[in-house]
Amino acid sequence: MSASATCYLSEFADALPAHVLAALGMRPPGNRFDTVIQGRASYDVARAAGIERPYAHLSEFVATRSETAPPAGVTFTADALATVRELKQQEGLAIYLCGGGSLAGELLPEIDRLILKRNPIVLGDGIRLFGAAGAVVQSLDLVGCRSFESGVVIEEYVRTDR
Repeated sequence: MSASATCYLSEFADALPAHVLAALGMRPPGNRFDTVIQGRASYDVARAAGIERPYAHLSEFVATRSETAPPAGVTFTADALATVRELKQQEGLAIYLCGGGSLAGELLPEIDRLILKRNPIVLGDGIRLFGAAGAVVQSLDLVGCRSFESGVVIEEYVRTDR
């Protein structure tokens, strides 16, 4: 594994699913995130593979309006924005958003830090970063930018209007 990949993995290991960490022989450091909120579609990818708790090392929340019976250790929420607002009032590390653009758009008022991982691949289509949030003015300051041998670039921004 390259030095840049090792750096990336050590810094963002908390954001990796538990089965990926296990396959890499890693333990989550518990230094960046302690909670994950994921969209139901993202969660369904894990469930289709037989994984009920993809982020078992984190407190897991799933934004869903259709499901009501979560497995042990997972909390379903029909109001992701209210849930995130409540979680932010508690002590702890950051909340990791694992979901598509719709969930990101819904949570945009509470996003304080945006970490973008860009790959050097053009797909030409895809899910909008903030779903159907529309034209929203959100001031962010670039606080970090790193490029890796693979061509991946990680940009980190913090919200400036709070």
